[in-house]
Amino acid sequence: MVKIIASDYIDLVRYPIEENGSARKALVEASNSAVQESGCVVLKGFLRAERISELVHECDRVEMYGHRNFTRTNPYFLKDREDLPTSHPLRRFYDRSNAFVPADNFGNNSILRAIFEWPAFSPFIKQVLGEEKFFPYADPLADVTVNLAEQGGGFPWHFDTNNYTVTLAIQNAEHGGDFEYSPMVRSTTEENYEVVEKVLDGDKDLIRTLKLEPGDLQIFKGRYSLHRVTPLSGVRKRYVAIFSYVAEPGMVSSPQRAKELYGRVLPIHLERAGLRADALID
Repeated sequence: MVKIIASDYIDLVRYPIEENGSARKALVEASNSAVQESGCVVLKGFLRAERISELVHECDRVEMYGHRNFTRTNPYFLKDREDLPTSHPLRRFYDRSNAFVPADNFGNNSILRAIFEWPAFSPFIKQVLGEEKFFPYADPLADVTVNLAEQGGGFPWHFDTNNYTVTLAIQNAEHGGDFEYSPMVRSTTEENYEVVEKVLDGDKDLIRTLKLEPGDLQIFKGRYSLHRVTPLSGVRKRYVAIFSYVAEPGMVSSPQRAKELYGRVLPIHLERAGLRADALID
């Protein structure tokens, strides 16, 4: 088996994250400023253009293992609360029709896992986020995943379970698939339902739109920023790799979300249920 060298896939001239000099320092500072301002930064063309086809091939090879779950969900992946007003975010349900390829499909022959485990990658992400407490997601189904969406699919408004999400755009659908988000809507202690409700009602002053292209790396605080992927059309699948990080060691998905997103619940999900450090409802 040919060893995969993660750095061969990254534009290190544009993004010198292996170095310790002034160019890397400037990149980290600029990226961190963007994250602090809006909860998000996009590094355009992070992946070398001539290597993108190899990642498309990797996604094509494993997309059959994607867990496709067509359902209706609120932004928190929780059950309805009939004791609340119908306008409350917990009572706002939307069709969800995309899929995730679980992390255990990306082994030693995976380019995506090689990038995730590349010694230069996580420290760079940590510095961009400006976080002292920063750990790879311990969920064996969710540390490295591919989100795939097909015609008619998308992903409705939601918050992420993991604190920090890093996505690598690999292949776009022919139409649609824009990334829309409302930055830093909630905090570790406050859900801010009133603001969430405004976003769900389409308040344009609260919503930003990104058009991510293949090879773009996005660093995003998805646990705190409400976000969605707009519906797709055309026969080409949308592939986005997701590298996940959290603020506490050993954190995993809740059993309910693991079942819904990945189609399985493992013993670790049951063992660590209810042990999250923050007070957020999901």
